[in-house]
Amino acid sequence: MVRDRADIPRRIAVGITGASGALYATRTVAALLSLGCHVELVVSDFGRRLLRDELGEAAMLDHWPEYLADRYGAEVERGTLTLHSNRDVGASLASGSYACGAMVIVPCSMKTLAAVSHGLSRSLIERAADVMLKERRTLVVVLRETPLSLPQLRNMVALAEAGALIMPAMPAFYQGPRTLDDLADFMAGRILETLGLSHELYPAWTG
Repeated sequence: MVRDRADIPRRIAVGITGASGALYATRTVAALLSLGCHVELVVSDFGRRLLRDELGEAAMLDHWPEYLADRYGAEVERGTLTLHSNRDVGASLASGSYACGAMVIVPCSMKTLAAVSHGLSRSLIERAADVMLKERRTLVVVLRETPLSLPQLRNMVALAEAGALIMPAMPAFYQGPRTLDDLADFMAGRILETLGLSHELYPAWTG
C-alpha cells in the first residue's frame, strides 16, 4: 500500500544503464507499477543489452508488458508505463516544468555516474537526472561495481553533495533469502522506501 502522504511522487522516472543487475531494474519497475505509479522508463543502449544478456530475449523491451506480468503477477497492470528514447533529450523528462517527482537509475553504470556527477546531460537519462538535482527532487542512484576506484568514489561524493541518494546494490541477508528474486526484492524494497512508498517485498528488521 502507498502511505497516506500528499508528497509521494506517483510519477517516477526509471533509468536502466549497462551495469550488471538487470533483475534489480525489472523488480523495481514491477513494484512501482503494482503500487499504481506511472513509470517514465528510459533505457540506454547498453541497458537494452543488459536486459537481454542477463534475463533473456523475453525481457527485451518489446515484450515487457507480458514479461512483467508473467514474472511478477497481474498487479503490475495497476500502473502505467511510458518508454522514452535515451537519445531524445527534448523529451518531457528533460524539463523541470514536467511533473515527475523522482528518478531512480537502476542499475547505474560508473560511466553514467561520472556523467551525472559532472552534469554532462548528453543523453535523456543524464539530463533527467540533472533535472532532478536542479529542481531538488529525489534522485536515487543504484550503483553496481566492485572494487571501486578513487575517481569512482569521488564521483559518488560529488553526486551525494549535489543532493542524490547513493544506494549501492548491496542486498541484505537477515531476511533469509533463498533465491535471486529474494535479493532483488530487498533492493527494490529499499528503493521504494527512499521514495516514501511502503511495501511487503521483505520483512522489516525488528531487532
